[in-house]
Order: sequence, then structure tokens, then C-alpha cells
Amino acid sequence: MTNIVNHWIGGKTAEGASGTYGPVTNPATGEVTTKVAFASVDEVDAAVAAAKEAYLTWGQSSLAQRTSILFRFRALLDEHRDEIAGLITAEHGKVHSDALGEVARGLEIVDLACGINVQLKGELSTQVATRVDVSSIRQPLGVVAGITPFNFPAMVPLWMFPIAIACGNTFVLKPSEKDPSAAVKLAELLSEAGLPDGVFNVVHGDKVAVDRLLEHPDVKAVSFVGSTPIARYIHTTASANGKRVQALGGAKNHMLVLPDADLDAAADAAVSAAYGSAGERCMAISAVVAVGSVGDTLVEKIRERAEKIKIGPGTDPSSEMGPLITKAHRDKVASYVEGAAAEGCEVVLDGTGYTVEGHEDGHWIGLSLLDRVPTTAKAYQDEIFGPVLCVLRAETYEEGVALINASPFGNGTAIFTRDGGAARRFQLEIEAGMVGVNVPIPVPVGYHSFGGWKDSLFGDHHIYGNDGTHFYTRGKVVTTRWPDPADAPAGVDLGFPRNH
Repeated sequence: MTNIVNHWIGGKTAEGASGTYGPVTNPATGEVTTKVAFASVDEVDAAVAAAKEAYLTWGQSSLAQRTSILFRFRALLDEHRDEIAGLITAEHGKVHSDALGEVARGLEIVDLACGINVQLKGELSTQVATRVDVSSIRQPLGVVAGITPFNFPAMVPLWMFPIAIACGNTFVLKPSEKDPSAAVKLAELLSEAGLPDGVFNVVHGDKVAVDRLLEHPDVKAVSFVGSTPIARYIHTTASANGKRVQALGGAKNHMLVLPDADLDAAADAAVSAAYGSAGERCMAISAVVAVGSVGDTLVEKIRERAEKIKIGPGTDPSSEMGPLITKAHRDKVASYVEGAAAEGCEVVLDGTGYTVEGHEDGHWIGLSLLDRVPTTAKAYQDEIFGPVLCVLRAETYEEGVALINASPFGNGTAIFTRDGGAARRFQLEIEAGMVGVNVPIPVPVGYHSFGGWKDSLFGDHHIYGNDGTHFYTRGKVVTTRWPDPADAPAGVDLGFPRNH
């Protein structure tokens, strides 16, 4: 019997009323295991209405009440991390250890939310004028929404809603329809932790649900993570409807390898960062820029390591890389490798014919490595979102930086070198929001913020950290004067107020 994933509205399961469902596939077998309800406009409206009603009390609740619930949620999330990782593996396909890592990074943001009282502290200036004080405070927005991608079905929602609800907002989540079960499990754990009904809601679906959230007058802000074209659409549409928006887009993350680098460490990092989670990470290294004479040696070291990676079902503890999310995506990724030679690339490894015995209908693809890739090749220009690593050559550090900065994307980048001066130059000169020095995937810890530059971010705020707190709140300044009873009446004065 096919499992059905329904919405979560007002603290309980809400069966799909639209009658429209989407398939959820086990990527390792190609089998449709689950149906997910697609929300109609009315169902999205019901979720927003539940959130709006809940905000009347949640927005006035104490910080102590909010954080105590989040502490209980954190304990439950930790207790159920293996179960959540299992849901992710079953629907996304990533190996179980990688799924566990995703939950662990999400827990970091819950930790941050549990201490939100520090981030929400106001400011006070006393005696700015005679017996006049001025204070600055931050208050929640109201109903906010999150639209999240398939590649991190637990972690990316956890980047958003713990901070949002800790700040006093209520939340409507629209997770990817490709792997929706983790989001519902998070909703169940929040309810078990004591979160009031309606504070957190989940609606599944496609463009119908997304567009309604972008247009709904009661949704005050929208957070999004996904591809650049959709991020641009989210930002444009939601902004036109008067909403605050943070829309994180795609990436083409580069790793610059200088001649003095430890090439074994660089090769290990390139393989790990390019092929982890089958390359379905917005922070994956998809382009290595080899400087000077190191290119041939580095490519050979990468090839040696890549050929040893064990590909198989995510439930197999020996598997290091799983399948891609859908057959259509697998075919799209393969097309970049199949057309690479004609565009001037040297195909060192071709993973397009890979299958797993006993799982021939799964969405499998092997590791591909392309060398001497011209910047005009589609494999370089596009975000492939699969296990395809491009190697480009540069004669100098300056040429390598100019190549990277010419990319329209600016999510994350890394440099591998033993030269501290070069590393310092790189972090100042490179045009990207996140930089790693001998760190291939520079995803910040929870108390810093995640976000890119250029076509990798639309909006003014990065996600989580201080930026997250500021995104989910708005400032208010209060000026107070308590006159002394002995003061003489001030009288009428139509002049512009002055401090004295």
C-alpha cells in the first residue's frame, strides 16, 4: 500500500482536499513509495489563517516560554535523529551517515534559537535630553513562510523556522514535494515539545502553493533556498507583494589550488566536496582552478581517489555516495558529461553508464571528472547539481581569481595554499559570500550567517546567525520623557524639537 504524506495545519494532520497528489520515489530503486498531497489555494489559506490566529498569542509569549519549548524540541530532535535520517535516505537517496550529518547541522541552529534572548536584547540610552530616554527594541513580523529544496529536507527548514518562531513569529513551511516526510516529522516533534497549535504549519505542493504564499497578504516574509532562476522569481514576486525576502540561489563553487598547496590534502578535499551527496549540495565544489604546474598531478590524484568511491543504496553502510533524486535529474546531469568532449573538455572519468547490481532501476550515475574545461562549456557555466567536477587551468594566482570573479555566482569558494599572505589576499579579493582557507565547504557555524553574493542571493539578509534574527524581526525606537512634578509647564513651541 502506498504511503500518503498529508499537510500539517493547526497542530494536526490535514488530509489533502484538492485531490491532487505527487509521487515520491525511492531513488535507489526507482519505485514510487509514497504520494504527497498537493495543496490548493484554499488549503494554503487555511494554513496561513491558522498561523495568523496563533500569532495573536505566540507573538506576545515570553522569551522563557518560547525557548523552553525549543529546548524540549532540541532534545526530541536529538533523540529521533536516526529516524529522520532514515526518512531522508528513503526519499532523497543520500547515504545514512550524510543524512545524520544534515540533522546535526540543523541542531546547531536550534541551539542558536534556544539562546535567542541574547540576540533579541534591546538598547537603551538614558538622558539623551533632560529626563528623556531612548530605547531600541526588536519585534516579530507575524506570519512568515519558508520554501525549501529537496537536497536538505531537514537541515534547510531547520535553518529557518527555529529562529523565526524563537523571535515570536508563526511559520508556514512549503518543503520540496520530492522528499516531504522529514518536514512532517519535524512538525510532529514540535507539537510533542509543546508548541501551540498553528505556530508551525506544513503545506505540500507545487507552484500553486508557492505562488499563493508569495501573494498572500497575511504572509509578511518569505525565506527560500533553491536554484537561481526560482530564487529570482521568488524575490521579484514576493517583493512586489510587499514582503521581506531572503532568496538563496544557485552556485558554481570554485576551489583555487596554488602551487605550494598540499596536493594530497587538496585532492582529498576536492573529491569529498565535489562528490559528497552525489554533488547535490549548493556548497559542493564543482570547479577546481589549478594554478601553474600543479594541474596534471592534481587531476591524477583526484582521479585515483574518485575511482575508489563506493556507490550504492544509502541504506548500505558501505556506500559512500547514493543515487540522484529523480531519473529526469540523472539524465540532465549525464547530458553535461556526454556533451563535454565536443565543447573542448578532456573527459578523465565518465560516470554516465553506472548502474548498481540488483538496483538497476535506481537513479544511478557515477563520478565524472572533466579536465582543461573552457569557461564557454555548459558544464562550467551551469550549476549541474550532480557528481561532475570540472578542472580549469590558470597560470597565476591573479588569473585564477579573475576567472572565479567572472562567474555570475558567488556562493562559496576556497583556496588551498600554505602561503598566509596569498590566503589573506584571497579572502579580501574574492567575490563570494563564504570563503574557505584550506576548507573546501565553508558552511558557517550556526552563530555566523550563511549566504552568497551576486546571483547566489536575492535580498539583503543571509540566513541564520545575526542576519536570521534581523530578518525575522523589525526594529522599533521608543523615546520616553517623564517630567518631574516640579517642572513648570513647557508651553506651546512650534519649532523643530531639539535635544537639550
